[in-house]
Amino acid sequence: MFYKRKVVLVTGGTGFVGTHIVQELLRHEAKVRVPIHNRPLIIKDERIETIKADLTKQEDCLEAVKGVDYIFHAAGAVSAAGVTTSNPMAAITTNLILTAQILQAAWATNTDRILIFSSSTGYPEANYPIKEEEMWTGPTHPTYFGYGWMRRYLERLGEYVGSKSKVKVAIVRPTAVYGRWDNFDPKASHVVPALIRRAVEKENPYVVWGTGNEVRDFLHITDLARGCLLMLEKCANCDPVNIGYGKVVTVKEIVLTILKVAGNEKAEVIFDSTKPTTIPYRAVDTTKAKKILNFEPVVSLEEGLKDTVEWYKESINNCF
Repeated sequence: MFYKRKVVLVTGGTGFVGTHIVQELLRHEAKVRVPIHNRPLIIKDERIETIKADLTKQEDCLEAVKGVDYIFHAAGAVSAAGVTTSNPMAAITTNLILTAQILQAAWATNTDRILIFSSSTGYPEANYPIKEEEMWTGPTHPTYFGYGWMRRYLERLGEYVGSKSKVKVAIVRPTAVYGRWDNFDPKASHVVPALIRRAVEKENPYVVWGTGNEVRDFLHITDLARGCLLMLEKCANCDPVNIGYGKVVTVKEIVLTILKVAGNEKAEVIFDSTKPTTIPYRAVDTTKAKKILNFEPVVSLEEGLKDTVEWYKESINNCF
């Protein structure tokens, strides 16, 4: 087994994506290390080693990566609408600093492999599932001008480290993900957790911004974690790969499914097309992931949404 007994650092291991990568690594019998800064571990497992670290500081990064075989760099900031409206530079600055610092530390210590995240927000606008080689064929959609170009730059930074050092760099371009431990904060949540929270609260009428015809590709977080482990093992050569569900769905279909599994299907749904939305069509071609990684998602959209709704309901009940 590729990860068995390997020491693996998961930055952002206290967050949404990182938590699921940690769980997947434990299933592969890895020795997992998680830097702790502002948030505690979500999952409790005696096999997880923790280390106090502020990854904006190079000395802390060097301490965190000491003796590790592999790194999954999942630390970063979200770019949800509420966040980008109040502080547009926050996610850009944070992600640039954290990724540059951890790449520098990996290079300095000759870490064998590191996985970094790009994003489908870096792609130019397209009305079809877009392929990896099309990233640089045009500018990002205006909605993602700042964030998307930041992700593009991080890819170039990873390529620089991969070409000048002994570090093998894997670059993942994930589509939108959802699942347990997602961020349900009204000011910072993405579309799926925001819709789930309001459905569970039995909102009626249930108002959704846009026409409902916007097209998206939503991937369950456990599938992303599994894809990331395959990526670091099989494609740590600075060759970006899309990790997505591979099937598109309209926002209207997502809304109706969430209302159904949340028990709020009788709510009056109103799509407000006068309100701003982002890109009308965003989906990625997953052919390369199937060919190189033998990756295909195993969690269906309805199964994943049902599980996320049930978990969210339980988490609310446990707070009272």
